[in-house]
Amino acid sequence: MSEKKQNPFKEMDKSLREVPSHMKKKVMSDVATAKLLMEMASLFTCNYKATIEGMFKTNPKTN
Repeated sequence: MSEKKQNPFKEMDKSLREVPSHMKKKVMSDVATAKLLMEMASLFTCNYKATIEGMFKTNPKTN
């Protein structure tokens, strides 16, 4: 009971090191690629409903 418990979250800050620049570039490139793929997928899948509604939507003519 006399032991003092260590907080593991406080020790996480101590082990921070700088990441090599080539690793940063690779991670950012991978994130950009993933974002591009997600946006492309949304163009071809999620927007079918809006596209079909737009095709069949009628605009009443005003005189």
